[in-house]
Amino acid sequence: MASPRKSSASSSSSQGSASNVHAVIGSDEGKVKEEAMKLLQKFTTPGNEDFGNDIIDGSAENAEHAGQICSNVCQALQTLPFFGGKVVWLKAANFLTDSQTGKAEAAVQGFENIIDVLEQGLPREVHFILSATGIDKRRNTYKRLAKIANMQVWDKPDTSKTGWEGPVLAAAQERARTLNLTFETGALELLVQLCGDDTRQLDNEIEKIDLYLGERRRAGLVTVRNMVSMSRAGVVFEIGNAIGARDLPRALDLLGTLLFQGQNAVGVLLAAIVPKVRNLLLVKELTSRHQVNTYGYPAFCTSLEALPSHATAHLPRKKDGSGLNVYPLFLAVSEARNFTLEELHAALRACLEANLKLVTTQLDERVVLERLLIGLLNRDERQARRAQSARR
Repeated sequence: MASPRKSSASSSSSQGSASNVHAVIGSDEGKVKEEAMKLLQKFTTPGNEDFGNDIIDGSAENAEHAGQICSNVCQALQTLPFFGGKVVWLKAANFLTDSQTGKAEAAVQGFENIIDVLEQGLPREVHFILSATGIDKRRNTYKRLAKIANMQVWDKPDTSKTGWEGPVLAAAQERARTLNLTFETGALELLVQLCGDDTRQLDNEIEKIDLYLGERRRAGLVTVRNMVSMSRAGVVFEIGNAIGARDLPRALDLLGTLLFQGQNAVGVLLAAIVPKVRNLLLVKELTSRHQVNTYGYPAFCTSLEALPSHATAHLPRKKDGSGLNVYPLFLAVSEARNFTLEELHAALRACLEANLKLVTTQLDERVVLERLLIGLLNRDERQARRAQSARR
């Protein structure tokens, strides 16, 4: 749930201000729809919902249909309301991207016609709302729109980048606060990891937990794990958990789920397996070479901050570069005890070899990843006894 980037437009007509032109765009479909609906409710004249609003579905089946949709929007904008105000909403337009339909003359010219009408100025009592999950920002029409519209951009967080959890976690905390919900330590973080970048699912899962708890207002790890449906990112996170727990059957089962869903094998390796192995190795080296306090998240953060810079220079940092991205490392603290340092060094080398096989050979991708997981997680009975003895 990223915060929007907004740009306010200046007045472009003596009839009315460009502040009555609104564009809500971005890859976060749920948030785009939610914010556009808020604008509709804000500018709708009470009691005039049925006669004052023109909601035009922007889902075009082909180029000709896109042109007709644009024509309907222009007609609606140029038709004055009978009484009160009026809102014209071009909802979920899908013909503004660099697609076959979007590049067609009918779609391009149709949207240019809409911009022409908007640039001429709308009456003060008329508002226009555009919502779309994709728009080609290279086109002149986008630049013209940006000059006259109040822009909101709602993009999904990039889960491939370190620190993506921060803004999503903040938004989840705010949503939970409005419902008077609290979470045990680590429970809300688990919820965010299971939902990933699907903010609509995140909202739905929080509401589901709210209904389930009833008069109870505190959710724990068990509640989250039992109640929350896993997104693709959630499955990726759970593969990491299975690797950390050295649970080979669970890891193989989750790998099969991802591949059955059509996920790219290299993507699974780089998004699910390599980050977990790297975090386990980083934590193992930290705890082996330095006296790091692992008895609680605050103490762990403090002890890492106290280390010399050369000891933390290679650790992952937050997206904005403001500091260390500590939470994923803390999650790996107890799991790292399931491995020796030598095993983790070998595991990282095995990940590199698997990556080379996936991109340079014709070997079956599933077999390559299954062999990798078996090599990482399988161990004989003597190794297990030695690891158990070491933990004691």
